[in-house]
Amino acid sequence: MHLIELLKDWPCTIQGNWRDVTIDSVTEHPNRLKKNCLFIARKGAHHDGMESIEEALDRGAAAIVIDRSVPECNLSKWSQRGVAIVTVPDCKRFLSYSSAQLSGDPSEELTIIAVTGTNGKTTVTHFISQLLSQFGIKTAVLGTTGCYIDGEKFDEEMPPLTTPTAEYLHPLLRKCKDRGVTHVALEASSLGLEMGRLAHCHVSIGVFLNIGVDHFEEHGGREHYIAAKKRLCSLSEQLVVNCEDVECMHIVKDIELPIHLFGRNIAGGCMPSEELIGSLPPGEHNRLNAMAAATVVKLLGFPEREIFTAFRLLTLPEGRMQLVEHEGRRVYIDYAHTPDALSAALQAVTSLNPRKLICVFGCGGDRDKEKRPVMGKIAENYCDTVVLTSDNPRSEHPLAIVQHILKGTADPTSICVVMDRKRAIHQAIAASQPNDIVLIAGKGHETSQIIGSEEIRMSDLAEAMTALHQLETFQE
Repeated sequence: MHLIELLKDWPCTIQGNWRDVTIDSVTEHPNRLKKNCLFIARKGAHHDGMESIEEALDRGAAAIVIDRSVPECNLSKWSQRGVAIVTVPDCKRFLSYSSAQLSGDPSEELTIIAVTGTNGKTTVTHFISQLLSQFGIKTAVLGTTGCYIDGEKFDEEMPPLTTPTAEYLHPLLRKCKDRGVTHVALEASSLGLEMGRLAHCHVSIGVFLNIGVDHFEEHGGREHYIAAKKRLCSLSEQLVVNCEDVECMHIVKDIELPIHLFGRNIAGGCMPSEELIGSLPPGEHNRLNAMAAATVVKLLGFPEREIFTAFRLLTLPEGRMQLVEHEGRRVYIDYAHTPDALSAALQAVTSLNPRKLICVFGCGGDRDKEKRPVMGKIAENYCDTVVLTSDNPRSEHPLAIVQHILKGTADPTSICVVMDRKRAIHQAIAASQPNDIVLIAGKGHETSQIIGSEEIRMSDLAEAMTALHQLETFQE
């Protein structure tokens, strides 16, 4: 696409050489620049793209986009290097717009289902895909665990974000379309919505699952967090909403869009049999997740009887209530890292009637501190044994995080603290007996742990399997 064609519907000013400039791709990362690439000098939370303009020019950027005033001498210096300098009102929105345009606006050719909520986004998007596959619909899932097409992992370069940034999202949607995908279920995180990552993505159905405690600090408070979630309404043609969640219902009360409700006993106004509900993965939260997915698929025009029958085939995605077991000892790996998610996971395993329930968990650093004592109280109330450990402490001291969790417990002296996460997992499993359940919560599918600025290899699932194998070896 010629640069001038890309800019024709966008307010901007241009300096330097813009004639006959052809643009093939767009990026805000200098190390991703290639021939005929447009560089967006966006100001981010940790880095200002203006500081990378010289590097972008050295790497061969075809044009530069800025959204702030700069000294005339800089503009002159940059334009003398034979590139166009484009000034737009908002780099963030222009990145979204140009990414969509350069990819051929693939969301217009796909049915996009965007799912938001504090908990359950990954499970619901995978459930939607699994149900649609029963009707022969080729579906992609985009979210926390990566990209999947018809349940198979699609290896594609993506940042570790719940909702990909626009420069990754639209080319990925195009690749999905080129592979025969017709429907896409994607996770719409609060940060992704606030940052405008879906601003130029055509959403057919927006899904509201729940509003809980998470990311408040990153948004500057609870109200800002809810406002970010509400942005999905302005992007969607119609909504699917959890009628049991007060906050979700409040968000959509004045929205002039078709709204379809679901709850634990209804999916789009219909009720499946208790027999089919009983075939779902354990936990009331997964019953709710299945109803959300069923409502979406029913809204897409598929018969409810066949949708509910397919409940028997639903399986949880990686790291969600993932079971490994040995001689009666059951170990569940779950991504639960919020109070509501931890409570739901513990309720689910409690319903399986374990002899004793042991929980291993921690809380991430540089994230909402309010939830830590709440999660400590929840674990203490449900479990026979609680093992507190490190999660992703990031820049915080791991022990300070644990001390904060302990403030929510009635008897901190009864809580076992093992700061090394690997050792905590091994110790908890070694202490278990036949018919016990160990829940390892917080990291789920993740295969690394962030300590300070270092990222080390760490998989809860792998460590659990090793610990069970060592028990077997010891018994032999």
